[in-house]
Amino acid sequence: MIRISGPRAGTALEALTGRIPPPRKGVLGRIRETPGGEMIDEALVLWFPGPNSETGEDVAELQLHGGQAVIAATLRVLGAMEGLRLAEGGEFTRRGFENGKLDLTAVEGLGDLIAAETDAQRRQAFQQMKGLLGDRAETWRRRLVEALALVEARIDFSDEADVPEDLLGPALTIVQGLRDEIAAALADGRRGERLRDGLVAAVTGPPNAGKSTLLNRLARRDVAIVSPVPGTTRDVIEVHLDLNGYPVTLLDTAGIRESADPVEQEGIRRARTRAEAADLILWLSDSGEEPPFGSSIPVWKLRTKVDLLDKDKNLYSLTENEFSISSKTDINIHLLIDRLSSFAASSLQSQTPALVTRERHRGLLQATLAGLTEALAQTEHELVAESLRRAADALGRLTGRIDVEDVLDVIFRDFCIGK
Repeated sequence: MIRISGPRAGTALEALTGRIPPPRKGVLGRIRETPGGEMIDEALVLWFPGPNSETGEDVAELQLHGGQAVIAATLRVLGAMEGLRLAEGGEFTRRGFENGKLDLTAVEGLGDLIAAETDAQRRQAFQQMKGLLGDRAETWRRRLVEALALVEARIDFSDEADVPEDLLGPALTIVQGLRDEIAAALADGRRGERLRDGLVAAVTGPPNAGKSTLLNRLARRDVAIVSPVPGTTRDVIEVHLDLNGYPVTLLDTAGIRESADPVEQEGIRRARTRAEAADLILWLSDSGEEPPFGSSIPVWKLRTKVDLLDKDKNLYSLTENEFSISSKTDINIHLLIDRLSSFAASSLQSQTPALVTRERHRGLLQATLAGLTEALAQTEHELVAESLRRAADALGRLTGRIDVEDVLDVIFRDFCIGK
């Protein structure tokens, strides 16, 4: 598929096919090198006149046969036309944003949709692309502008007869409601970011406990070196899994032990750091050694290589956070996968979709919240207005729509000032 956007799109389409089809109706077009010249291909041709198009500009779309020679010939002809050039990376989406077809949260949602690896990530990204956060942020912004307009009206037009005396009270009522709603959106345990990035489970334990073997078994391919020599794993190895639609990243870390080797020491340091930042720790040991972690992160104890032990010792049991496995003979491996899937679902699943899915969203909403909180603590109109301006600026940067004229529009709409 080749798309052409901009003021020369119609001219290019007419030069290629000899006509411009009716808007938004697919027709069969013959793509030619020159008018009446040699035919390159037969394609489905569509025409989207602006502003009702993806970019807000005139857009022509050619659905060609996919051969490289066909594509190369068509691009060569288009490139020779005056005023046309190849689009830069992401330029169609950027033009859509600049022409008001998408806000920044929708652009980010589109990027996440393209990068989604699991169904849960796809659903979340699609909701963002369709305006889950953007629409809510725009509603918040309108209410914030309304509150700011009330305060600004009291400051700038206090001598006008049609401006009421008490405008601060109604403004702060709006601000309090906004503050509560944004605070509730932020109190989500970072569920959206965790789903977007994937739940992290660190596979840790002493050397030769079977960490790399388990990682290879769960990944169903050889991603880590398995060796009887202790200390084989020096750096952190990541494997991304799709467990019933939920993304889980497994980290294979260096064996934790005392070592004089500076390279292995660095690997152990990295192992501890990554484990302590994970959502779950899988502590592997073939001797029942206790994990050296004392944090709030859930720790599952996995007794490994149980196929080498006496079956009468009842080591094949499975409890909530302690179980015995054998990666070599698959003892309890499927149960472990099911348990990991359930853990991911319980950690990431919710009845309501997450509004905040990126650190950028969270930072700007926190800045908005700080401005609203500060405004509620002020008593002087000027100080309230300044705090609300900072909050409005942060909220505007969330969607990429910042316009100081909005405040003046509301002031002159609601009050008959300047008649």
